[in-house]
Amino acid sequence: MAELLLELLSEEVPARMQARAADDLKRLVCDGLKVVGLSLDSARAFATPRRLTLVVDGIPVTQPDATEEKKGPRVDASDQAVQGFLKSVGYESPDQCEVRDIKGNRFYFAVSEKKGYPTTEVWPELFRGVFEAFPWPKSMRWGTNLQRWVRPLHGILCVFDGKIVGDVAFGNKPVSNMTVGHRFLSPGPITVGSFAEYEEKLERASVMLDPARRRETILRSAENLAAQEKLTLWHDDALLGEVMGLVEWPVALMGSIDDEFMDLPPEVLTTTMRHHQKYFSLLDAKGNLAPRFIMVAGTRPDDKGAAIIAGNERVLRARLADARFFWDLDRKRKLESRTAALAGVVFHARLGTLAEKAERLGKLAGELAAHIPGVNRKHASRAGRLAKADLVTGMVGEFPELQGVMGRYYAFHDGEPDPVCEAIAGHYAPAGPADDCPTASVSVALALADKIDTLVGFFAIGETPTGSKDPFALRRAALGVIRLILENHLRIPLATIFSRAASFYGKGVRLDPDDLLVFFADRLKVHLKEKGVRHDLIAAVFALGGEDDLVRLMARVEALSSFLESDDGANLLTAFNRVVNIVAIEEKKDGKSYGGKVNRKRLETVGEKALSQALAAVEKESAAKLKAEDFTATMTAMATLRPSVDTFFDHVTINCEDAALRANRLKLLSRIGAVMGAVADFSKIER
Repeated sequence: MAELLLELLSEEVPARMQARAADDLKRLVCDGLKVVGLSLDSARAFATPRRLTLVVDGIPVTQPDATEEKKGPRVDASDQAVQGFLKSVGYESPDQCEVRDIKGNRFYFAVSEKKGYPTTEVWPELFRGVFEAFPWPKSMRWGTNLQRWVRPLHGILCVFDGKIVGDVAFGNKPVSNMTVGHRFLSPGPITVGSFAEYEEKLERASVMLDPARRRETILRSAENLAAQEKLTLWHDDALLGEVMGLVEWPVALMGSIDDEFMDLPPEVLTTTMRHHQKYFSLLDAKGNLAPRFIMVAGTRPDDKGAAIIAGNERVLRARLADARFFWDLDRKRKLESRTAALAGVVFHARLGTLAEKAERLGKLAGELAAHIPGVNRKHASRAGRLAKADLVTGMVGEFPELQGVMGRYYAFHDGEPDPVCEAIAGHYAPAGPADDCPTASVSVALALADKIDTLVGFFAIGETPTGSKDPFALRRAALGVIRLILENHLRIPLATIFSRAASFYGKGVRLDPDDLLVFFADRLKVHLKEKGVRHDLIAAVFALGGEDDLVRLMARVEALSSFLESDDGANLLTAFNRVVNIVAIEEKKDGKSYGGKVNRKRLETVGEKALSQALAAVEKESAAKLKAEDFTATMTAMATLRPSVDTFFDHVTINCEDAALRANRLKLLSRIGAVMGAVADFSKIER
């Protein structure tokens, strides 16, 4: 068994692509090994800004020998058939074949042993396929190369069993057993023959190969620097993951923020540092933003980082000076005065401007106020009309990440009511599954209005998600609406709201609310699947039609789930499926429906009468419970059907000779499906 070591050295790979690229490299190589019949013990992939590395252990030095068999004609077949078979396998005589008995007949078999090739012979084709199929999100050509890679390649290191893999090249770069260390600290060549030697020499050359180790080094160094100043690191996993992919040898350093900028909104400071400079923020003992920051250098400075710190402080000072300018300038005008400028910003060519969207938000938020406890309708409408005004401020123009946040500050400065200010800040939430949902009533109303307006508009003009493409993030918007409703326990008639939202677009926009409800059903399945809720139960409730209250729908689903987990529920589902199948078969055979009214006078046996009485009682009780939205009690009532259904099947012959009696019994069975179907479409439930 031998070791394969592969490294692709290039210009800096974007940090966001590195982890996936390492996984793709491992997957493609391991899959290629399986295709050529080679086993392996383990595989590990690593990524730094400049290199993708893969080490695979336990690969055989030769492919295993293989036995190939080909079945021929029977021994007593015609001579022509036998000779044709011999020719096809390269044999001269039947004596070269094996003869085997198969079910009393004797057949010729051609059996040959195929010697395995040396593993070194499979590498050229395998690696060519890996390099050409590599799924970079974006790639490029450089120089005169026809091949594509994420960034220009500098070299390919590939060693198998301690020897260079020959006849492999990509991007005009032949394979070697050489790499280089840190671009500045140790740029000289390194020759290696194994992964252990490779990792050790890279470490000496100031390259920390393992991303997890770089991440831990950054985190611990930053925390230690913060502790020395009696400060706390503001943990930011996303930023940590990005910075980890920017340096091969991380060195954490601490810089200072000029006091003159500390009265800026903290979001301005953190956004400037995080998004533009990749700095970590620090908090003081009271949890307030401290006038310090952590940067991560990719080199080992000789002066304890003084020059690097000074340079970064200078860059940050310039950015914050810009922020100060916009902060002071924006507050000279009221937020409301900026709404007119929204008329010059297109929301979508077919859906109007942001000014029109703001007007719709004011109306729709007011409509939603009727369904959200504690909402001041005037506040909701006011927040809707101001929600997008900060998009035309200087601060948001310079720092787009602050949209909504700056609107809140400017609204506070203008003396707008607190609920209006908070709603402006929170109306984009939740932007993703990790975001918290607004809980303040006006904020919830505006967040719902913004997402519903977008969904209604794009569905009305036919710009719906297709496959993996969702350019307007409509799936995310729908999930946001679902979370806002469920997490705040809101009873909102979505179909009605969708129609009202469409009406605010004017006469040119037409929408079938059912189209959006179907879309919401799919999104709800995705959302609840992550929480362990079965998608078929959601489908079973949605299939009833007319259900647009998500809270009520979830209550049905939860009650249905509990019911099916019980013995009575599981057995009744089995009986339901049996009933449906019997009725469907007979209806198809007879060419007519048995969904009519049961003739109680034709009920002859005790089993028939008992089932009819049980169905009548359950139908009456379940109707009352459904009206009261007591779905658990409804399911409990359904469970009482089980004994009667079991007795019916045990003692009643459905396909009797009397045609009228047979038809009546089929109608009685069909009635079971109708009564149970008032709760959910049980045919949608998977066993």
